[in-house]
Amino acid sequence: MAFPLARGETAWFALTVKPRHEKSVAANLSRKGLETYVPLYDAVRRWSDRRKVVAASLFPGYVFCRYGYENQLDVLNLPGVKSVVSFGDMPARVSDAEIEAVRAVLQSGRPASPWPFLRAGNRVRFLSGSMAGVEGILVRQKESLRVVVSIELLRRSVAVEIDRDMIEPLD
Repeated sequence: MAFPLARGETAWFALTVKPRHEKSVAANLSRKGLETYVPLYDAVRRWSDRRKVVAASLFPGYVFCRYGYENQLDVLNLPGVKSVVSFGDMPARVSDAEIEAVRAVLQSGRPASPWPFLRAGNRVRFLSGSMAGVEGILVRQKESLRVVVSIELLRRSVAVEIDRDMIEPLD
C-alpha cells in the first residue's frame, strides 16, 4: 500500500473500526502516543423502563488518528482497527480544516447528531407532515435548503423550503 506522506510527516486519517469499538481503539492509539479524535454527541437511548443520555460516536465505526508512515503498521495491527479509509491503495488524508470544523460544531453547544450525507441533486423523501411520502430533489438556494417536486408530464416544478429533519435520502 502506498502512503501519501513523506517520512517524518503526519496527517489525519480516518480508521474504520469494529462496531462500538471507537472509544477503546482511540484509547489504545493514545497509549501508543498517537493523537486521536472520536467526535461524541449526547444521544438519548430508550429502554422499556427508562431513558438515558449516553455519549455516542458522531461517526459510528470511525476513529480519526494523526500519524505518519512510521506508525502505519502499529495502527493497522491494533485490535479493533479494520482498515484505513483509502482510495485505491492510497490512504485518504482528512484535512485539518475538516477536523477543526467538526470540533467547532461540537464546542458550539448547539445540538448535533449524525446526518446522512446529502448533496444538491440527491433524491429525497419527506418524512412527516402534510408532505409525508412526497419525493423530490434537494437543492440549495443561498443559505436555505429546498426540495424541488416535479411534474414530469408538464415539465414544471415547484420548490419548497425545508428543514433538514423533514427529509430522508433515497437510495
